[in-house]
Amino acid sequence: DPENIIVTVGASEALYISAQAFMEAGDEILLPNPSFLLYESCINLAGGSIVPVDCKMENEFKLKADDVLEKITDKTKAIILNSPSNPTGAVMEKEDIKAIADLSMDHNFLIISDEIYEKIIYDKNHYSPAKYSDNVITINGFSKTYAMTGLRIGYLTANEEHTEELFKIHQNSIACANSTAQKGAYEALTGPQDEVHKMVSEFKKRRDLIVSRLNEMGYETVNAEGAFYVFPKIEDENFVKKAADAGVVTVTGAAFGSNGKGHVRMSYANSYENIEKAMDILEERVVNG
Repeated sequence: DPENIIVTVGASEALYISAQAFMEAGDEILLPNPSFLLYESCINLAGGSIVPVDCKMENEFKLKADDVLEKITDKTKAIILNSPSNPTGAVMEKEDIKAIADLSMDHNFLIISDEIYEKIIYDKNHYSPAKYSDNVITINGFSKTYAMTGLRIGYLTANEEHTEELFKIHQNSIACANSTAQKGAYEALTGPQDEVHKMVSEFKKRRDLIVSRLNEMGYETVNAEGAFYVFPKIEDENFVKKAADAGVVTVTGAAFGSNGKGHVRMSYANSYENIEKAMDILEERVVNG
C-alpha cells in the first residue's frame, strides 16, 4: 500500500533513517563481513554495536543462515542484508534468505534488506526476505538499475508499524525527495525496460572478461553473480597503489571489513574496451612490471 512506502533521497537516506529509527546503544546489529562501508557508519551513528558475520570466499562470499544463527543473542536488534552484494557481487541463495527471514520472526529482530542491485543479476533469481517475514525493511533505488546516481532517489517499504517510526525521522530531516527526481523515477519504473535488460547483458560480458583476465593473472576471483563488482584475492598490500600509479583505480578490500583484507574491489561499471585496457595495464605494469 502507498502508506507503507517512503520515497527517500537515495537508498542512503533509507539506510540512515532505518538505523536512526530502530537502533540505539546496547543493540547488537548483525553485519555481513565484508559489506558496504556505509552500513557500519549508519550503525555507529545510531549507537548500535556491530556483530560481524563472516562471508567466506569458500562460500563465494554468500551470507549463510547457519553463520547468522550462531551470532544471534537476546541483544540482537537487526541484520543488514545486501544481495547482490557490494563489494563482492555475491547473490544469496533462496534457502538462506528464507531461513534468515524465519530467524527474524523466531527471535524478533529486524531485517534491513538493501536490494539496490536487484535487477543487475545474472543466471539467478532475486529473492526478497519480505516475502517470508513481516520484520523487514526493504530498501531500493534508481541509481544502479536506471543510471540515475546523481538524482538521489530511492525508497523503502515496510509494514505500517515500522513505516510510522521511519517517517518520523524522514519528515524531520529531509521532508521529501525533490520532485524532479521523483518524476524521473516514475518514468523509469513505468517506461520500457529494454535498456535495463540490455545493460544487464552487457554487464555480464564485462564480468566474464574481468574474471577470466584476473584468474589468468593468478588472482583467484569468484565469478560474481550480480551487481558490477569483483573481489579478487590479492594479498600484495601495495597493489592498490601500484595499480593507481599505473592508471587503474581499485579499492582495498580492508575498507569493507576484516574479511576484505587480502582482497581488492574492482568495478566493471565501465566500457568493455576500458576494462580490456585496464587488465592489460595491470598485467604489463603491475603483475609483470
